[in-house]
Amino acid sequence: MAVLLPQRRRLVLLCLFSAALWEAGVGQMHYSVTEEIDKGSFVGNLSKDLGLEPLMLTERGVRIVFRGRTQLFALNPRSGSLVTAGRIDREELCAQSTRCLVNFNILLEDKLTIYSVEVEITDINDNAPRFGVEELELKISETNTPGFRIPLKNAHDADVGENTLQKYELSPNDHFSLEVRSGADGNKYPELVLERALDREEEAAHHLVLMALDGGNPVRSGTSRIRVMVLDANDNAPVFTQPGYHVSVPENMPIGTRILTVTATDADEGYNGQVAYFQEKTPGKSSEVFELKSASGDITIIKSLDYEDAKCHEIDIEAQDGPGLLTRTKVFVTVLDVNDNAPEFYMTTATSTISEDSPPGTVIALFNVHDRDSGQNAFITCSLPENLPFKLERSVDNYHRLVTTRALDREQFSSYDITVTAKDGGNPSLFMDTHVLLQVADINDNPPTFFHTSYAAYIPENNPRGTSIISVKAHDPDSDENAHVIYSLTEYTLQGAPLSSYISINSDTGVLYALCSFDYEQFRELQLWVTAQDSGKPPLSSNVSLSLFVLDENDNTPEILYPALPTDGSTGVELAPRSAEPGYLVTKVVAVDRDSGQNAWLSYRLLKASEPGLFAVGLHTGEVRTARALLDRDALKQSLVVAVQDHGQPPLSATVTLTVAVADSIPDVLADLNSLEPSADSDTSYLTLYLVVAVAAVSCVFLAFVIVLLALRLLRWHRSRLLQASGAKFAGAPASHFVGVDGVQAFLQTYSHEVSLTADSRKSHLIFPQPNYADTLISQESCEKKDFLSAPQSLLEDKGEELFPQQAPPNTDWRFSQAQRPGTSGSQNGDETGTWPNNQFDTEMLQAMILASASEAADGSSTLGGGAGTMGLSARYGPQFTLQHVPDYRQNVYIPGSNATLTNAAGKRDGKAPAGGNGNKKKSGKKEKK
Repeated sequence: MAVLLPQRRRLVLLCLFSAALWEAGVGQMHYSVTEEIDKGSFVGNLSKDLGLEPLMLTERGVRIVFRGRTQLFALNPRSGSLVTAGRIDREELCAQSTRCLVNFNILLEDKLTIYSVEVEITDINDNAPRFGVEELELKISETNTPGFRIPLKNAHDADVGENTLQKYELSPNDHFSLEVRSGADGNKYPELVLERALDREEEAAHHLVLMALDGGNPVRSGTSRIRVMVLDANDNAPVFTQPGYHVSVPENMPIGTRILTVTATDADEGYNGQVAYFQEKTPGKSSEVFELKSASGDITIIKSLDYEDAKCHEIDIEAQDGPGLLTRTKVFVTVLDVNDNAPEFYMTTATSTISEDSPPGTVIALFNVHDRDSGQNAFITCSLPENLPFKLERSVDNYHRLVTTRALDREQFSSYDITVTAKDGGNPSLFMDTHVLLQVADINDNPPTFFHTSYAAYIPENNPRGTSIISVKAHDPDSDENAHVIYSLTEYTLQGAPLSSYISINSDTGVLYALCSFDYEQFRELQLWVTAQDSGKPPLSSNVSLSLFVLDENDNTPEILYPALPTDGSTGVELAPRSAEPGYLVTKVVAVDRDSGQNAWLSYRLLKASEPGLFAVGLHTGEVRTARALLDRDALKQSLVVAVQDHGQPPLSATVTLTVAVADSIPDVLADLNSLEPSADSDTSYLTLYLVVAVAAVSCVFLAFVIVLLALRLLRWHRSRLLQASGAKFAGAPASHFVGVDGVQAFLQTYSHEVSLTADSRKSHLIFPQPNYADTLISQESCEKKDFLSAPQSLLEDKGEELFPQQAPPNTDWRFSQAQRPGTSGSQNGDETGTWPNNQFDTEMLQAMILASASEAADGSSTLGGGAGTMGLSARYGPQFTLQHVPDYRQNVYIPGSNATLTNAAGKRDGKAPAGGNGNKKKSGKKEKK
């Protein structure tokens, strides 16, 4: 219609429909569109009516929702207009209805808002009137007088309004005219009127053309040919018993059921009175649903009725007698609704996952329920099973929202299979179920929980490092990362050290390990806090206390407190008068054990005595008493060895040597004290002699090796000077080919030793230092340490290196400044780029000083020819070159079989504690008696 109507008329129609839409209010919109327009034709400005910009329609999720039919309209996302989705045939949609309305909904998905839209399909003149038969044969008796009327087959026009059938026209003739009668249903029925008496002998048949015209622009028409046969004396047409028939039939009536019998009578007799019934073939479905028996007038059902498809049927029936006179009537069949359709679900939108912290009222799904029945049969009630945290909220046009009623807990129910039941109001009622599967997404709302409120673990002391102590477990009811538990220990300081240096925990398994060997005597109990933290965001954690008890083992020998071992080299003496009676308390051995329990129970016994049977030791008290009276023949000095043993498994023991002087008075004891001094051991004296001889031999070999090394170095230096003078390509020789002062010093430092002897040969000192490979020279310009000449590298070069014809140019980075360069005065002027030493004189002087220094190396307390730590070089090369450039790494060595005290002469001079040596300290197998 938008194509055919003038532009002005279209504007007027749009204005009228816009005004109607404004009056309808919010929630429902009305539009109008003509049928048969092209796909994509404009229907209405939807974005304007919704109050949205065209581009907002897509963002707001605006879409069209149809119910159970082909989608007739679409949404233009660019313009925001409602357009046609295809060709629309009004007659196919609404048949002969005066108004053809199409209803659907507009859904805004962001807010789940529903708008009702009603579009009226206006008719255009696209159908021409059509007759049921193309050729009609009429038989008229010649006895009929003018004015005799013969009903004709009427035409049908599928259009409505002005476009439907408007008038009939009859072709010009001399005997008949046409009159149109309007029926009660509004249709126009043509009748052929006899204007002049017929004369069969003059003309036996008349051929006419009946034309049906509609009111469209342009006008459409349909024709039917009429052949009028003139008969004799049949002047009565059949007459129906009723002008119209009405019958109501339920839609579930079975096929073949007779619903009605029409009856018509004819006053004529014989052949002229024989009536036959005919069903008029009209466009539509009624002729396909019902069948008319021509002889009896019975109307039967030949196709199932469907109330939802057609609520009413009209049947045009003709009764015709033998000669051909006929009359017409209508049968109105009303289809009664039967509850034969269950409700239908149309799920508009639904979510499959919801977070467990979603607030009450969260929308899970939006759906529409429709029942094709009518009346009470179409009244739908939706319900949910009980004891579910959901409810249904009814919206417009049978839309329902499924929303939550309370907070969800994934740990209680991780998923829901929600059954929504829709039940109609029929009798019996029909219902339909739909299922909404909902997964509850986890959030980190549960901290890890330990299986016990507290833990206690036991570990024996002296355990190996890495020993597994206990495993703690915590459970987190959450899922995935929220349930991944990480274990840790609360850090604190234990006896000056962090807890992590004692105990560690596996962060994944919760197993605690000992990082050190525990000592029961150091601490007996540890209080720990184990933290279990999940991996959620934010993480949650919980703590549990762990008491770790260290179990005692018998790992401590008894410690003798009295008599205490003397520290000045003297021997303690206990006095026993010769007049002592048996049981006289001479002394008491006092001992303790750092262990506990049975491991600390001590018992005393006399292990060895110079005079057996003279003294006795209390088993539990440690008291040394005389066992008998002292005799004159008993020696003045009595030596007792007392053993103290604990009761551990295995038992540990310690011994102490007691010297008991038997005398009546103190002067007697003082007179004989010299006899108590231990005699010198000849074997020890011989051992000291052997050591002195060995040291002298090593020193001689060392000096010989140094002399050979210096000779080789000087020879190489001399050759390099000759090569340097021969040509430009031998301009310089690397400094690494010469033995610097620090290199020699490092070599001496590597092999130097110190021997110190005291008056008592058993307290001699013998020290062998470790090699030193960190020899450096300090430059005043850079103040950086540069390792450029080490003794081991020089040795390697001396043993296998040969002179090559061409040497690389010298590296100027190690050169000394004028103040630092060694020479005859420490500040001589020379070539800044020359090699060092500068001349033959300096070389000879250096060699002599090295030899003198080597000879002094035998004396461990010597300063090697100069001030402290100068190695005798400061006087020759200035105060800048001292032993501070070469660190001293000498260490003490213990000599087995002697009582040598481990010292470091250099360390004592520097005020430093002696460093540990490379050798292992071994204790003598003999116990010293004091």
